[in-house]
Amino acid sequence: MGLPRSAAGTIVAGVVLTVLIGIANGALDAATCLFFFHVLAGFFWIGLVYYFAFVHRPALAAATADPRGAAAIGIVKHVAPRALAWLRWAAVATWLSGAAALLRYGLLDDAFMLGLNAGAPLEARVIGIGAWLGTIMLLNVWLLIWPSQKKLLGLVEASAAEIGRATRIVDYASRVNAVLSVPLLATMVGFGHASFVA
Repeated sequence: MGLPRSAAGTIVAGVVLTVLIGIANGALDAATCLFFFHVLAGFFWIGLVYYFAFVHRPALAAATADPRGAAAIGIVKHVAPRALAWLRWAAVATWLSGAAALLRYGLLDDAFMLGLNAGAPLEARVIGIGAWLGTIMLLNVWLLIWPSQKKLLGLVEASAAEIGRATRIVDYASRVNAVLSVPLLATMVGFGHASFVA
């Protein structure tokens, strides 16, 4: 028996193994499953944020400078659309599962109010900062990065000026998301491990 070769098969195998470990440890309940899904989706999302910020853009620039040009075409035609699909839907899955977890723990309103409403626990401020950072990052993906990437990938027609503007938007929004991901991860870890809470 070998490991799965497809992306979906790999994810399913990892989830099945995690479920089996959870069952064996008696720690498999709805909250644990929701938290696990949130973390898994978040790994995909942040991993792709880092891929685009630190690997894709520099590699595409180098490939474009290559006089043969085939590498750039391959990246634009075969790699970028797949990576962007995973980025978009991992962002949605992470945000929705995070909001569902906050709702399950009775912290949704308190978190999005940054713990400033009466009676809110102090931890709501910490996870609320993370929730707002995640919301900004989600909006960057769907409202700035994806519409601009469609122009860069030739999925929608665009003039040279529009492509230049789209390039600047993608570059800036991707860097913003990479920067925001660091405090986002810190607030998530800080909330779960009582750091950042006086």
